[in-house]
Amino acid sequence: MIEELHWSRHAALPLLVLLQALPALGAAVMLALRERRWAEQIGRAFFVAELVLAIALYVGVDAASSRLQFAERLDLLLYHVGADGVTALFVLVAALIGLLLSLYEPARDRMRHADLLAVILAAQSALMVMLATTNLLWFAAASALELGLVAYLLRVWAAGDAGDLAYSRFLQYQGFGLLLFIAGIGVLAWGHADATAGRWSFDLFDLVHTPPLGKFQSAAFFLLFYGLAVRTPLFPLHGWLPNMAQYGTIAIAPTLLLGVKVGIYGMVRFVLPLTPDAVVAWQPYVVAFAATGVFFTAALALLQSNLRRLLAFAVVSHTSLIVIGLFTLHPLGVQGALLLAVNFGFAVTVLLLMVAFVYKRTQTAELAELGGLFERIPFIAIAFLIGGFSIVGMPGTPGFDAAHLVLEAAIEKFGALPTVAAALGNVAAAGFLLWAFQRAFLAPAPEGGRAIERVQPMEYLLGGLTLFVLLAAGFLPEPWMHLTEAATQAVAARFGN
Repeated sequence: MIEELHWSRHAALPLLVLLQALPALGAAVMLALRERRWAEQIGRAFFVAELVLAIALYVGVDAASSRLQFAERLDLLLYHVGADGVTALFVLVAALIGLLLSLYEPARDRMRHADLLAVILAAQSALMVMLATTNLLWFAAASALELGLVAYLLRVWAAGDAGDLAYSRFLQYQGFGLLLFIAGIGVLAWGHADATAGRWSFDLFDLVHTPPLGKFQSAAFFLLFYGLAVRTPLFPLHGWLPNMAQYGTIAIAPTLLLGVKVGIYGMVRFVLPLTPDAVVAWQPYVVAFAATGVFFTAALALLQSNLRRLLAFAVVSHTSLIVIGLFTLHPLGVQGALLLAVNFGFAVTVLLLMVAFVYKRTQTAELAELGGLFERIPFIAIAFLIGGFSIVGMPGTPGFDAAHLVLEAAIEKFGALPTVAAALGNVAAAGFLLWAFQRAFLAPAPEGGRAIERVQPMEYLLGGLTLFVLLAAGFLPEPWMHLTEAATQAVAARFGN
């Protein structure tokens, strides 16, 4: 991932520029046409076009090469972008999730759908910048924009003291994480300036040759890693998520943050290449905290009475498993972690959307007030179940091969005990997700419950698309493994693996 760029790969069509600019243009169009009846159809057309561009990137990238391709550079604006197989996979998922969110309609009661599409398009543009850039300042600026848009959605949906608390917690945690990340950028740029007679740079390809030495590299590692860990989120920096999941927007805002795991992507793109000595030195401690997080948050999930809050702890538990794979620094572990991050983000999207459809009908996510839903909305129940199976890595889902790679690398690097602990944490996650499914869908319906409307055509379309993607990726994992193999081997090679 850190070799010289293929400067000729973008000559025919500047795909990365289009992927970043098209959603921004779509957001502007949505704001201009918000009063028109057909504005929603135009907005969805932008999401479809973005997905077409993402597919073109996936088809065009040379997966056998670890080099960044489709490069664009404009030094005046510090603009420098490139893509490899990992980038192509994350971009594809980001574009697909954007299209799914454009089909999600329960938000109409709080803001016009055209306005919501404008926010999602702007957030998607920020995501594409983060996935394509090799400049840390651009990454931080795009991250700040996305977080600001999510905060806006939380503010719109905040209701009462609980909603205000979710909003303030989000701002406190994410603001602190962003400041940590920016401080880490400053340490790296200062180290580069010190080594190059005062020439400051924030670009990956400049910084990788002049990493800060000694304790300054550890400082850069801590600042960058923890800045990204807040938004990932990783135990114990997850305090913002449960309140946001329970009292914030039902699906849109959590999906924008959790559907595409840019925190994990940022660790692979920047933290591992730029602070290799500190990564090796602190590897045991990071893995120990991650292993603790798998169990601790799984135990907390079992204590939850609210389905949305339970899913929040499921996110933190499985994020810990991803970090364990990443910090094996082994080719299989890094590849498995990235594939698990992609699968996990998409599966969480499925779960969040299905819970939103349940909430739309029942006006509650309390498990004690749910029950009997399988008989009335079986399609939503099955989609929720398959999403849960994908998170825990059941055979036939894309999480199965990814989790296998992570555990195989972990047992080689750390031995049997930590690996068995991580595997048992995954089993615990399967337990609480199945328990939640039983309580919400299979348990007897509460007395005096309200009538449950049938599944709508748009919900069938949205749920059907998500199930098709999950099952297709699960039964045909070879293309995704081939797409990421060369890039992840290049990451691991930096650590002698």
